Amino acid sequence: MNLAFIPSPSTGVIHLGPIPLRGYAFCIIIGVFIAVWYGNKRWVARGGSAGTVADIAVWAVPFGLVGGRLYHVITDYELYFSSGRDWVDAFKIWEGGLGIWGAVALGAVGAWIGCRRRGIPLPAWADTLAPGLAFAQAIGRWGNWFNQELYGKPTDLPWALKISEGTDRVAGTYHPTFLYESLWCVGVGLLVIWADRRFTLGHGRAFALYVASYCVGRAWIEHMRVDYAHHILGLRLNDWTALIMFLLAVTYLVVSSKLRPGREETVEPATVGAAAVDAAEDTQGGETREAGGEDTDGHSGPDAHDEAAGTAEPDGVKAEAQAEKG
Repeated sequence: MNLAFIPSPSTGVIHLGPIPLRGYAFCIIIGVFIAVWYGNKRWVARGGSAGTVADIAVWAVPFGLVGGRLYHVITDYELYFSSGRDWVDAFKIWEGGLGIWGAVALGAVGAWIGCRRRGIPLPAWADTLAPGLAFAQAIGRWGNWFNQELYGKPTDLPWALKISEGTDRVAGTYHPTFLYESLWCVGVGLLVIWADRRFTLGHGRAFALYVASYCVGRAWIEHMRVDYAHHILGLRLNDWTALIMFLLAVTYLVVSSKLRPGREETVEPATVGAAAVDAAEDTQGGETREAGGEDTDGHSGPDAHDEAAGTAEPDGVKAEAQAEKG
């Protein structure tokens, strides 16, 4: 008998009158907020303007949600289109089912659109967002806890997750793979922050490090899961995806560091242009103040000219005065 375990919530939704408040959705929303908030701090630190990260996220987040859902529905189509299933459930995103691979892929398309509209290099924006995105995943994984899904093999470890009887699940205690991945993502975020400060990563390499390090953890955690998945040559589909993405990310790290070493000097051209204009105006204003200041010291300003004109006597007046004296 297992005396120590992690309990699962009795329900994943709380109703506030007619409005359902779902734990899964809250985790996603909080994760997005953390990613944008921390990404904004990093963007400003690199010379960008506040609010730019959020403006681009307006494009990236919806694309990412659609991409994540599409990946899940395509790779687990039996859950929605097989006999006895209702295809309408494919649109019920609040019930869980977002594939990180599709979310990142299509989210990148949305980010590219947003960056292009602002004249910002996508790799710089991705580098800025990378650790925050890992933290967002760490928070989002707790949505699986609310839904009692994506757990691992049976275990009697003290940190086992207790699952109740339900649709497509058997009551028992299992490996809390959602917790393993959540902790792993926190470590990935901290690793990217450290590496970025230590090696001054640029041109998309911080984002590539995030992808590569996440894939390493996802591979062994995926191997522990017991939910249904397609297998290719004995490996789950997500394991193959993690392997391919890991190789692509490492290749990008190596090639990019040789072709474009260092980091972008400018992340937001508009900010640099505005700073140059402000500097020019300050310089012009300083010159104007210096010219006006000569009235006091050198008496060469307009007021000094008036003063000289007012005190100087014409020759005719001098001659008239001398005649009167004679």
